Amino acid sequence: MIIGVVGPGRAGTGLGLALARSGHTVQLHGRHSKRVPAPLTLTTGADTVPPWLGDVDVVVLAVPDDAIRPLAATLRPGVRPTQVILHLSGVQGQEALGSLVATRAALGSLHPLQTIVDPEHAPEHLRGAWAAVEGMPRAIDTASQLARDVGMRPFPITAKIKPVYHAGAVFASNYVVVVAAVAQRLVRHAGLTDEEAWTALQPLVEGTFDNLRRQGPIPSLTGPVARGDVETIMRHLGALTVDDARLYQSLARGALELALKRGMDPAQGKRVAEALATDLPLVFRPEA
Repeated sequence: MIIGVVGPGRAGTGLGLALARSGHTVQLHGRHSKRVPAPLTLTTGADTVPPWLGDVDVVVLAVPDDAIRPLAATLRPGVRPTQVILHLSGVQGQEALGSLVATRAALGSLHPLQTIVDPEHAPEHLRGAWAAVEGMPRAIDTASQLARDVGMRPFPITAKIKPVYHAGAVFASNYVVVVAAVAQRLVRHAGLTDEEAWTALQPLVEGTFDNLRRQGPIPSLTGPVARGDVETIMRHLGALTVDDARLYQSLARGALELALKRGMDPAQGKRVAEALATDLPLVFRPEA
């Protein structure tokens, strides 16, 4: 297929490169000139309407979520009924392309469940990743084929569930980074530099992810909540700033739910909950 990608950022360039290496012809378009990896080519224009719009089979809108609707409206005069229009948002569905319904093009979305930091390594990182596909039947078929072409595993999703699904992806990626940064900052209090603190934490982080890869979240949980070490939890909360303590409490409540699912005695769970100044989830309360 001939594929046009509007938005030569990390996601657009990375996915475009993966598609090009899988045998498709890919054109990129952006507002400003920049270097893109071969064999990609880039067209530019301040009006955001690519010169190749009428010549491609698939148009991918690789722009921030808030820019999808206005971009779709801008492209509308040049969109043909035979084309498939996809966006990459994980939270929005085909409704973001609502201004294109009258064109009779197939509308949908393709969301790779993977981060793209370095576009030139995207083909390797996307291989094996899952990808959520949504939209009109022809759009789903095309998005699924493109996902398979670059080695991803497509799965269908409805527009209604996408916000919850995408929140899960944010927890798995973005907030893991936030938690790592908090850990680095706290360990630095031992007298280490930022670099030393992160170097010291890396084996622990890698061991945790190795456990997660092998057995999933519930069996991988360790630490004071899983052990029911109430005094340790209290000492942590007493040593942290107000903001860090609130974050600790929220995450610890999640850890408590996992521990209870794994078989922790509800009475012990109640003591942990009291230390965290929270309630047991209703289903785990002894009186439930």
